Formats: sequence, structure tokens, C-alpha cells
Amino acid sequence: MFEGVFTALVTPFSKGIVDEEALRKLIELQIEAGVHGLVPCGSTGESATLSHHEHRKVVEVTVEATAGRVPVIAGTGSNSTSEAVAITNHAREAGADGALLISPYYNKPTQEGIVAHYETIARETGLPLIVYNIPGRTGSNITASTQVRLAEIHGIVGVKEASGDIVQMSEVIANVPDDFAVLSGDDALTLPLMAVGGNGVISTSSNLVPKEMVAIYNAFQAGDLAEARRVHEGLLPLFNLLFCETNPIPIKAAQHLRGLIQDEIRLPLLPMTDGNKRSLEALMKEMKLL
Repeated sequence: MFEGVFTALVTPFSKGIVDEEALRKLIELQIEAGVHGLVPCGSTGESATLSHHEHRKVVEVTVEATAGRVPVIAGTGSNSTSEAVAITNHAREAGADGALLISPYYNKPTQEGIVAHYETIARETGLPLIVYNIPGRTGSNITASTQVRLAEIHGIVGVKEASGDIVQMSEVIANVPDDFAVLSGDDALTLPLMAVGGNGVISTSSNLVPKEMVAIYNAFQAGDLAEARRVHEGLLPLFNLLFCETNPIPIKAAQHLRGLIQDEIRLPLLPMTDGNKRSLEALMKEMKLL
């Protein structure tokens, strides 16, 4: 159902509030660049510090501005199952095409609890769901066998895999139905994951280099592995800098350097440190992104 490059949108702020005008401009730039879908209110969108009202508004603005041109997969995860159901139902009512739900964090459920969590949300919302596995943020891994079980549940259509474990990802791909999407949650693993049968990426870097991320996907799909590798290798220095501090600190710094958003991020995150920002600016100039 969901294949290609999906941009995990940043949430721009201005004087402490969501900058809707800037968000709409970012959406237009992404669609013009050829991305296959948009993901508001994920980790990159600072969902953890958005109020419920802001969260709903960002999803609504994204759906409205996108106007059906590409799918919108709304971030609706929570470590509370009932809250995740409510947020996901709002996304469905707002017109989102699917929902991305991080595995429950902090309370660290068992694998059985993880299955029950997603099964409940699927049953009570009716919106296509993508599971988000990111142990570095949640404190627990969704194992390959659990992901295979989740793929059998009606309404769960894919997984964003950010475990960093390509063997685990390969095991998932080998054992899920062909129409179950396995998407990379690490930009640098986009090409390696597609090489073992993955379906694309939900990307932070595509906020800055959407055409290049799409080029990797398109070249691979066309069978031009040399071109896909060329673009991938050219982006490796950028991947390193965009994740040298906690996401979305560097990508918001990059978007600010391009004059697209204000230099605002919410506590407890802080703006990018001066040394890293200078390195990022130098690389962006070298790559002709400035």
C-alpha cells in the first residue's frame, strides 16, 4: 500500500507557536520534489512536545494542503493505547490515508502487550496502520517474530524499521505477505533495506534533499544499482551530520539555514551547537544546498 519516499515533516514554529504558513510551504516543496507521501507529527515533527490541539491542527493542515496529491500518514502513536486510539481516530476523520504509531515507550510492554496494543488500535480505528520500531527511543525492540504476527492483523499494513538491524529486517521481509510494506527508519539504510526487499523509507533527510532520496528509490526500482549507489554514497556525509545530534535538531538547523523556517525547537531539545552547525553549513554549501 505504501511504497517509496515518505518525508517525516518537521513542525516549524514561530514565536513558540506552530507556523502554519511555513508548514504549507514545506509541503509544497516536498510534493514538487516528487516524494511519495508525507508524515506529519512523527519524531521529526516533535510530536512529543505538541499539545493535543497542535497535533490535530498539524495533521489537518497537512491533509488540507496536500489535497490528495500524495498520501498522508499521520503520526498518532502513544504509550497509552486509549490515547493512541483517540489520536488515530482524529487522523482518520481529518482525512489521513494512514497512521504511523511508535511502539509504546517508557512502560516497556512485553511482546504480547505490543501485539495487543496494535491489535486494539487497528480494530477500533479502521485506518491503515504502520508500526514504528525504534528501540533507541522506546527502550524495547519489536522482534522479527512479533512483526510477522502484527502483519497478520487486519489493518496493519507495514512497519517503519529503525532498529538498525538489517538481519532482523531481512527476517521480517522473508516472512510477511508481499503487500506488507517494510520501510526504513534510518536514511542511510534505505538502499541496503531495498536490496533485501524493502519498500522505501520514511525519511528525515528528505526534508532537505527530497529529490536525492527519491532518486535513490527510482534508480533502484529501474534496476540502475550503480546510480542508486552513487546518490547514496554522495549523501553519506550529510546523513552523518543530520544525525550527529538528536533528531530533529540538525534538520531544523538545515531548514533554517535555507531560510525556510525559524530557528526554533522546543525544550528539552536545544538548537544545534555552534560547531556542528558550522560543519553542517559548510557541507550544505559544498553540496550546493545553500
